[in-house]
Amino acid sequence: MPFEYLKNTIFSIMPLDIIEIILISVIIYYAVKFIRDRRAAKLLIGIFFLIAGYFASGALQMYVLNFIFRSIFQVGILAIIILFQPELRSLLEKVGGTSISSINRIVDPKNIQKTSAAIDVISKSAAEFSALKRGSLIVMERSTKLGDIKNGSGVILNAELSSPLLKNIFYDKAPLHDGAVIVGNNIIEAAGCYLPLSNSPEIPSDVGTRHRAGLGISENSDAVVVITSEETGIISVAVDGKLERNFDMYSLKKKLTDLLLENSSQKKQKNKKGE
Repeated sequence: MPFEYLKNTIFSIMPLDIIEIILISVIIYYAVKFIRDRRAAKLLIGIFFLIAGYFASGALQMYVLNFIFRSIFQVGILAIIILFQPELRSLLEKVGGTSISSINRIVDPKNIQKTSAAIDVISKSAAEFSALKRGSLIVMERSTKLGDIKNGSGVILNAELSSPLLKNIFYDKAPLHDGAVIVGNNIIEAAGCYLPLSNSPEIPSDVGTRHRAGLGISENSDAVVVITSEETGIISVAVDGKLERNFDMYSLKKKLTDLLLENSSQKKQKNKKGE
């Protein structure tokens, strides 16, 4: 009997039911990720207590208290949208960030070669900055475009990516050394850019504004950020609001290759299997 019930249930599932399950799974995934990675986790606990208070006051016939809770819920959604506008914007940008053209550009063999060369230049430059204890902030743009930052605060260069140019930009007496370099399409698109600072309470106490800026742009986009500390020479990488530290040239190159060429490597392997 249980087998017959299960069999009938499986065969009664329609294609739209499968699509609905997939969509719900995606929504739950991004909601959990959003709550886990940001201060929304504490907000969720507060909402839970409000809901519990609402039902408890209704069950105990505390009409005034129940009315207060109900009034809070009526304006609660709007308040959440206002309070978490930056985080919600970041979430929506990341959900809709990867376009078909971006995917095609990633798997293009010519672009793979250029990206690999850019990784070599950035890894070598970061190692040299580390040895010199020269601060640097290099943002590698991915699917989320950073045009508002490039045009709003930076100096547009559209120059070939090279170690000598990066050295000149981040020379401590150069006018653009305090800002970030944004690398897009494997060229230096802008320099001297000012980035949004992260307010995450999990940021280590021994890092400064440069690291907060790197984390801030990684929270608001899918960019990969390479940071060199002016005080310690430590090389760090910020991705998706998380900071990893203590890289050298070789480990940095491997990390950037995994982040920027992972999709293309998987595509190549699939094509070889298909052949």
